[in-house]
Amino acid sequence: MKTDRIFLTLWVLAVGSATAAFVLHVALRVRAVELGYELGRTHAHVSRLREVKHVLELELASHKTPERVEFVARTLLGMSEPSADRILPAGAFPNVDEPNAEMVPSEAAGPPTEEPER
Repeated sequence: MKTDRIFLTLWVLAVGSATAAFVLHVALRVRAVELGYELGRTHAHVSRLREVKHVLELELASHKTPERVEFVARTLLGMSEPSADRILPAGAFPNVDEPNAEMVPSEAAGPPTEEPER
């Protein structure tokens, strides 16, 4: 009788342990599958973001072209070419007769200053 009780106790422990191990195994497999699906969704999201970034980079490049800047200035901002009386000279014109001519500094600018040594 005592041996039957010991056998029954050991058998219940063995079946309980096997059941616990099986439940743990199934739970880990379910979690692995969930993580796999989440990883797939994340990869899809990253590729959508890369595509959007590429489109935005192309749009930014098109906005930086001189034609686009002129179009926005004329249409949205109402700008136009300035008339001749609104253009002010910024200094002396370069000497176009000499091939390597430098611009003559204006009298208001004064002599060039040197940078102090450190």
